[in-house]
Amino acid sequence: MSFLLGKTAIITGAGRAILSNGRCGSIGYGIATAYAKEGANLVITGRNIEKLNAAKEELERLYDIQVLTMQADVNAGANNEAIVNNVVEKAIETFDRIDVLINNAQASASGVPLSEHTTEQFDLAMYSGLYAAFYYMKACYPHLAKTKGSVINFASGAGLFGNFGQCAYAAAKEGIRGLTRVAATEWAKDGINVNIICPLAWTAQLEQFQKAYPDAFDKNVHTPPAGHFGDAELEIGRVCVQLASPDFKYMTGETLTLEGGLGQRP
Repeated sequence: MSFLLGKTAIITGAGRAILSNGRCGSIGYGIATAYAKEGANLVITGRNIEKLNAAKEELERLYDIQVLTMQADVNAGANNEAIVNNVVEKAIETFDRIDVLINNAQASASGVPLSEHTTEQFDLAMYSGLYAAFYYMKACYPHLAKTKGSVINFASGAGLFGNFGQCAYAAAKEGIRGLTRVAATEWAKDGINVNIICPLAWTAQLEQFQKAYPDAFDKNVHTPPAGHFGDAELEIGRVCVQLASPDFKYMTGETLTLEGGLGQRP
């Protein structure tokens, strides 16, 4: 189909992760695969350079695209604006354009009750998720305005439903939802399409959790109303492709939130 041939997408948190059946094992890598199949060149970031390089090798070999890997960790002790600006500058140096920004990266200390949450754990979620989205959106804005591009952010049912043990994660994700709505309002005049997705995907981390702690998994992880967890590439990645396709840009409103069949529930 090649919706995105010749375009450039920045995807945060897109290191290679694979399920036991060989399918994409993380949302970021699933999105990267879906975009690579549509001909987009990619800038992928993350904390683990080995996973980023593994993603680059596979995506370039299979889909005849170019992938720029950038190790980038937005955290409480870093010069985060400089880190993000460097990613964006390298993207422009390499590809001369940015068409899509996908803020997927997020770290958190899940399972810790609010009364026991430390400031460091709260900062982990806020910086890796909310602050990262803020810095990347600011840095990419002038380039997205030139290309009439798209921003796709990620929130979560943890914030929508108040999941136990996820206070910092939920707060960061709800902050991202608010940030997304404001950007959708402010940037519409520039032709920038801004959307948010609240997914629940089957990932390598969930698969490992199920194998290691089957009883805890059964008690705490609930199958979505659709009857299955989202496929990181075929369902979530393909939605991200559609949100950046030319046809969609003239049909959408300010914000799209996928909170139904594949969204989380209490």
